[in-house]
Amino acid sequence: MDQKETAQTAEAAGRAETAGPDAEGEHARPGAFTNRAMNTFSPADEEKQRGVRRMKLTATGLLLFVAVVYVLAKWASHQGAGPWAGYVAAAAEAGMVGALADWFAVTALFRHPLGLRIPHTAIIPTKKDQLGVSLGEFVGENFLSEAVVRQRLRAVGIGSRLGAWLAVPEHADRVTAELSAALRGALTVLRDSDVQAVVGEAITRRADAQEIAPGMGKMLEKVVADGGHKRAVDLVVTRAHDWLVLHSDTVMDAVHGGAPGWTPRFVDRKVGERVYKELLRFITEMRDMPAHPARGALDRFLSDFASDLQSDTDTRARAERLKSEILGRGEVQDLIASAWTAVRSMIVSAAEDERSELRLRVRSSLLALGARMSLDPKMQGKVDGWLESAAVYLVTTYRKE
Repeated sequence: MDQKETAQTAEAAGRAETAGPDAEGEHARPGAFTNRAMNTFSPADEEKQRGVRRMKLTATGLLLFVAVVYVLAKWASHQGAGPWAGYVAAAAEAGMVGALADWFAVTALFRHPLGLRIPHTAIIPTKKDQLGVSLGEFVGENFLSEAVVRQRLRAVGIGSRLGAWLAVPEHADRVTAELSAALRGALTVLRDSDVQAVVGEAITRRADAQEIAPGMGKMLEKVVADGGHKRAVDLVVTRAHDWLVLHSDTVMDAVHGGAPGWTPRFVDRKVGERVYKELLRFITEMRDMPAHPARGALDRFLSDFASDLQSDTDTRARAERLKSEILGRGEVQDLIASAWTAVRSMIVSAAEDERSELRLRVRSSLLALGARMSLDPKMQGKVDGWLESAAVYLVTTYRKE
């Protein structure tokens, strides 16, 4: 029993006093070490140091006790006490030898015993780098090899376990909450000015690099072919008719204002009334007749314009110049920059609201993913393969670091 306690005490003392050597391997006095510990260690560390001192005193006391027993047994043997004295002396001697051997072996790992520079002592302080390299190579070759990592992960079956875990509503709620918190944190850390600058530059650069005329031409061509523009024409014609009905005086005044000064007023009035009636008749017929010639002319104009946007060089060049002028306006740049603020506010609000459509959809997707992963062997195999590849990449890339 005393041998084991002595070995434990020596090991603890060696670890405690290893922190005290200077660059030359000489060790500080126990009192100085205690002062540094009391000054820099936490209360828990100080309690550990007191425990080390108690164990050292206990082990030393047991060693002295065994030495006294050995001396008394030897004296009794010389006095003719009988064979029992020899057995007791032999046991005490074995205890002392074992205790000293264990003390030397354990202490030699951390420092030079008694300050004597005995060869092959203070192994850990003097060869810690070599030991670290050897231990790292051993772990890397035997526990972090690609075959071992794949075998261990495949045996665990992470895909099926993860699927079963995600299929539980409480777990899906937890993951949703954590993702929402992470999203809010990321958006909070980002500075709006930086993001706005990046978004504005990205949109402007992409718009400058991408010619918009062909795409607009194809879109307009499809709209005209599907008749989608007719609703817009109906809306414009209806609004124009309503405006003419309510603002006949405005039309009359415009005609009067453009008439020559030498014409009689009643002539101007008659001309204005005639112009107004014809204009109202034209708009009314265009509103009520889907096959009105003006509608057909507008269809042909839009079709030709869509074709020119795709194939006519001059039209495409004018469209590009117009695009550059629009993008260069300060109002457009401010609008692009403010878009991030609106998007950020919308995302943060959705992430904070447990009943938002964003969180509900994320939760539903997690539950569906978990149910599929727990039942679909192919899905489990894909997830396991992704995780294995990721783990293998990490261990092969950073195994030596």
